[in-house]
Amino acid sequence: MTTTILQFGATGQLAREMLLRSSGGVTIKALSRADVDVTDTDAVARAIGEALDVDLVFNATAYAAVDKAESEPDLAYAVNARGPEAMAKACQARGVPMIHISTDMVFDGEKSGPYVETDATNPLHVYGASKLAGEQAVLEHCDRALVARVSWLFSAFGQNFLQMMLKLADTQPLLKIVDDQRARPTASGDVAGFMLSQAQRLSRLPAGAPEWGLLHLVNAGVATRFQMAQAIFELARPDQPLPTMAPSPPAPSPPRRGVR
Repeated sequence: MTTTILQFGATGQLAREMLLRSSGGVTIKALSRADVDVTDTDAVARAIGEALDVDLVFNATAYAAVDKAESEPDLAYAVNARGPEAMAKACQARGVPMIHISTDMVFDGEKSGPYVETDATNPLHVYGASKLAGEQAVLEHCDRALVARVSWLFSAFGQNFLQMMLKLADTQPLLKIVDDQRARPTASGDVAGFMLSQAQRLSRLPAGAPEWGLLHLVNAGVATRFQMAQAIFELARPDQPLPTMAPSPPAPSPPRRGVR
């Protein structure tokens, strides 16, 4: 039996990994920004309400420019909170479950060890606050919703730290990278693979099942941005100088962002 996923997002790294890996009984109907602007809540509701044969809705959209969000809070909240809220309400009305992707940046990083799903949240900036608002809206308005918090996603697709380092390596002889944040770098392909492996089962689960709610979904291992950059250069640019440390960016970021 084929499970059909209506996916918001078609060009970002996670969206593309989902499309690349969809097979074995899972079909994805991906909606790009040109198809549906997630800041248009009426358009979001129509897309879900009018879609044919949908078993599951997957939200792969996000406003992820952490520093830029400080000067564009309205847009960050529109994409990260109000759009997902509209999806959740439409899913509840139609009776289909929803998967929403969030971030470990809903935490302040003050905990000495990895965060778990029951830990108190305390975002330090607009981006984290907007993502937390999205989480809360999804869980409030859809009783069959899974919110997966991820950390430092990277992929061969889209805009991410891995791709940024490879591009900068071609234009700058010596890079300076911050070393004040630690997290669990996570392959978008692994997140996509897990979601696809669970799609059919999740599409059939009733409200109240323990699988619904919050889930921390990350790869094993902890690194700083600086350590990650060094590893990228060692593997992909072994003939170039390794990056050095740099001051922190303007938006306050949690010093420890590891979730498990």
